[in-house]
Amino acid sequence: QVQLQESGGGSVQSGGSLRLSCAASGYTLSSYCMGWFRQAPGKERGGVVAIDDDGSTSYADSVMGRFTISQDKAKNTLYLQMNSLKPEDTAMYYCAADCRSWPTFDTTEYKYWGPGTQVTVSS
Repeated sequence: QVQLQESGGGSVQSGGSLRLSCAASGYTLSSYCMGWFRQAPGKERGGVVAIDDDGSTSYADSVMGRFTISQDKAKNTLYLQMNSLKPEDTAMYYCAADCRSWPTFDTTEYKYWGPGTQVTVSS
């Protein structure tokens, strides 16, 4: 059974940094494309960054140059390093795995989801 568990969320001031983790179990992380998504209150869930099984990445314009996706295959964990955080980055962040097409930020294309971790950025 595939399971994803995010961690690392919290509250930071504008300009600060956080690193999110997504621990995967039940499969080998690098076997599937994966992505980070976020959802702010009252808004739809949207894509932040995706990574394919060959290491190719696709970033949303809003986070380009500030966020970096990486993975530790030995730990079967996906990471999202978030720098220069802004109040508009405040949201619940989710990791997802096993997308049916590439690249995609279409949430319906991802088969597995974690429960999410909250990120709050204050001004």
